[in-house]
Amino acid sequence: MSLPETQYVKTPGGYVAYQVFGEGNLDILFISSWVSNLDVMWEIPQLANYLNQLASLGRVICFDKRGSGVSDPVPLASIPTLEEWMDDAREVLDAVSSQNVMLIGDCEGGFMAALFAATYSRRVSALVLINATPRWIRDEDYPIGYPKTAAAKLMKQFEQYWGTGLLLLMTAPSMATDAEFRKTFAKYERLSMSPGVAVDLYKWIMALDVRSVLPSIRCPVLILHRKSNDHYRVQYGRYLHEHITGSKLIELDGADCHPFFVGDTGEILEEVQKFLAGVEVEEHLNRELATIMFTDIVESTRQAAELGDRQWVNKLEAHNSIIRRNLHQYRGSEVQTTGDGFLTTFDGPARAIHCAKRIREEMGNLHLQLRIGLHTGELEFKKGIARGIALHLASRVMSAAGNNEIWVSRTVKDLVIGSGIEFSDQGVHELKGIPESWQLYAVVD
Repeated sequence: MSLPETQYVKTPGGYVAYQVFGEGNLDILFISSWVSNLDVMWEIPQLANYLNQLASLGRVICFDKRGSGVSDPVPLASIPTLEEWMDDAREVLDAVSSQNVMLIGDCEGGFMAALFAATYSRRVSALVLINATPRWIRDEDYPIGYPKTAAAKLMKQFEQYWGTGLLLLMTAPSMATDAEFRKTFAKYERLSMSPGVAVDLYKWIMALDVRSVLPSIRCPVLILHRKSNDHYRVQYGRYLHEHITGSKLIELDGADCHPFFVGDTGEILEEVQKFLAGVEVEEHLNRELATIMFTDIVESTRQAAELGDRQWVNKLEAHNSIIRRNLHQYRGSEVQTTGDGFLTTFDGPARAIHCAKRIREEMGNLHLQLRIGLHTGELEFKKGIARGIALHLASRVMSAAGNNEIWVSRTVKDLVIGSGIEFSDQGVHELKGIPESWQLYAVVD
C-alpha cells in the first residue's frame, strides 16, 4: 500500500491533520492513545504493519489530536478537552464524507471513543476498546484505580522518562530491553509533543472520568484487554464490560499494551475481524447522550404583574431572542419553551455551560435573573419528542439553583475536566422523583 497523504481540516480550535487509507464498505475511525504523529508513524515497521493489517478490514481514518503530531499545537496549560477532541474527530469524519464508523479506542483513546459512541450514536455502528479504562484514579466507588499517592509518583516518572523510551518499562515491558526499538519510540514520543505539553496532557488524562456515560453506549462493543500489565490493569477492562450493556470482553495473554503496535497484534486484529463479522448495523437509533439545559426566569409572575401585559411580552420576546441567538452560536438545540423558560440540548457539556454563562450575562441588560440547570444523560426520541429521566433530573437541578445561578450535576462536572470551568460544591441533594442522591455544583464565574 502506498503511503497515504496527510491532509488538514480547519476546525473552530485550529487545523487538524488526518490520513485516510484502505478500501471497503466499512469506515474505521482509529483513535490512538495520545502519542501520535501521522508523518512519522509509517517509518516504524511494527506500526506500519499494524495499520496495513487494519486497512484490510476497511477504510481507516486516523488523525493527530490538537496538541500532538502535525496538528496545530496548543499552549501550555490550555489542553483541549474531550469535548474539543470529539469536535476534531467529527470535523475529520465530515471532511472525508463518513457518516457511519466503527470506532477503535486504544488505551487512553478509549475515553474519547466511549464518549463519542454515546454522544453520536447515529454515527457509530460498533465500538472496540483496547486496554482502555473509564477512570485512572481510585475513588470510594472505584477501588480498582490508582491511589492518589501512586498517581503522583507515576507523574514524576512520566516527566523524567518522556522522550527517552523508558516509559516502555510500564507499558510494553517486552520491548523495553530492545535498545533499537526504545530509541525509535523515544523519537516518536518527542515528535508527537513537547515535554511540557505531554506532562500537562497526562495530568489531565489522569483526572478523566467517563463512567457515567457507559450505560448510554448502545452499539455493539468489543473489549480487548491484556491480563498482565500493572498500569493498564485488566480490572479496568472488566469494569467496562460490567457497565456497558451487551459488551463482549476478551482477556488476552501478555503485558504489552502501549504503543498499540507492540505485542501480539495479530490476535487483536483477528478478534476485531471476528467481532465485525457478527455485527449487524442498526439503521436508526433513537437514543443519544446529550447535555440538557433548563432555564427559568426568577419571579416571572411578579414581574409580569408589575410591568403589564404589553411590556412583559416585549421583555419575554427579547429574552427568547437572546437564548435562541446563543443556542445558534454554541450549537445547542431548542427542544421546547416552557412559558418563561427553555428546554435545550447540546452535544457537549462545556459548550452548554459557556452558553449558559453568556445567556445569564446578557439577561442582565434586561434586568432579568435566571435559574439554569444542566445534566448530561441519555435521551430517547419518539416522533421528535425527547423523553427520559435525564430530562427530569436536569429540571430538578434547575429548581435547586439559586437566583441567577447555574447548577450542574456531578456527571457534567466530571465530563468537563480540563476545560478551565470552576465549580463550587453545593452538597448532596435529594431530587424529587429521582432515584438516589445527587451531588450538585454551582458554576463559579
